Amino acid sequence: MHLFIGNKNYSSWSLRAWYLMSKFNIQFEETQLVLDTAHFYDELKKHFTVQKVPALIDDDLAVWDSLAICEYISDAYLSGAGWPKNIAHRAKARALSAEMHSGFMALRSEMPMNIRATRVLTLSDAAKKDIARIDEIFSQQQIIYPKEWLFGEFSIVDAMYAPIVLRLKTYQVNLSDQANRYSEHVMSCSVLQNWITQALTESDIVECDEAGTPA
Repeated sequence: MHLFIGNKNYSSWSLRAWYLMSKFNIQFEETQLVLDTAHFYDELKKHFTVQKVPALIDDDLAVWDSLAICEYISDAYLSGAGWPKNIAHRAKARALSAEMHSGFMALRSEMPMNIRATRVLTLSDAAKKDIARIDEIFSQQQIIYPKEWLFGEFSIVDAMYAPIVLRLKTYQVNLSDQANRYSEHVMSCSVLQNWITQALTESDIVECDEAGTPA
């Protein structure tokens, strides 16, 4: 199995698939490509119709899109354990994952993932509204599962929101106490710290993701 990803410093969608697979100890070969380069597109064209990361090859199957990859891994390799066991919890986890996948546009646009940086931004009202919703999600789940993952055990929904935790740290966003506890729990994960350590060694610059001013 072969996973194509972008820069670990910048590629939030790559992190989501990589995090799930690594957290569940799925064995895979990793190819990292520098975003927005000719080599990036040329290499992906060899295998995929859509030249975006993450992208997965498993035997003769090609899967692109982070949530689709996570779903496939859960079904093919984890017997569905990528989602909570409880049916109601699983439905909510899927809804929250879909909300992350298709929403929070202002936050994602104004606050690109940039692990190496500590930045200051003037956020739009739309981005502030997105942050308030993130705080609400984290806080509500912390009431049910204090100092744990969103649904107690690690699942796809945690992989989907991990890049948001990193963004909030980069741009020094203050959260409520309950939401901050979840963020601290995510940041304490050794698997995520492995990604962060590798991101900090990178030197490539993707200008469009260098938002804000140094703190």
